[in-house]
Amino acid sequence: MIQDFVKLIPGTLMNRSGSVFYSGRQAFGAPSELYVLGINPGGNAQEKHRETLRIHTDKVLYREPESWSAYRDESWEGRAPGTWGMQPRVLHLFARLGINPGAVPSSNVVFVRSARKASLEGDYSELATECWPFHQAVIEELGVRVIVCLGQDAGNWARGRMGATRCVDEFREKNCREWTSRTYANVDGLNVVVATHPSRADWTCPATDPTALVERALDRSRRFSDQ
Repeated sequence: MIQDFVKLIPGTLMNRSGSVFYSGRQAFGAPSELYVLGINPGGNAQEKHRETLRIHTDKVLYREPESWSAYRDESWEGRAPGTWGMQPRVLHLFARLGINPGAVPSSNVVFVRSARKASLEGDYSELATECWPFHQAVIEELGVRVIVCLGQDAGNWARGRMGATRCVDEFREKNCREWTSRTYANVDGLNVVVATHPSRADWTCPATDPTALVERALDRSRRFSDQ
């Protein structure tokens, strides 16, 4: 099935610095309730100009194990796999949910790399629109019921595309800043969790951990499906 998704990667982006898959063939080859979406791959596109979508996709298809996860198995900034930046925080979410990271389809709204969203070459909304058919196919073909979005930018785009306009739940951090993660639902019972970005919020800390919000979204989607 992953080969069918590869066909939906925009050909105009294949030689750009970036990546599509944050998990491998197992995750994109079987039904999944959950889909994890960031905004776009981070890093300096000039320094990593050889790390193109084409090269990274071929690596995931042909060289990585089936149960591969960028959050668990990839070395970021030369550090031990799974230990750098937001990797441990996303892995904490998977561990609390009792899910193998290599079984959860994970990607980014935009496939092109940049240090920040604001520095994306070209127009962000055009790139996001160009990449969305891939995500739409993943959601439909794998039967996704809950999309976990890393941060407001990814979350607002995904819930806009999915028509998830009704706020059904929230988690407010138990600290002085009180950042809030929220869940939105559409008329078909699909839930979009707009979580605090794990590069800024420590999901491993109980006061700032949105995992229970994701658990409730999964329970809600299952109840809706049983109706």
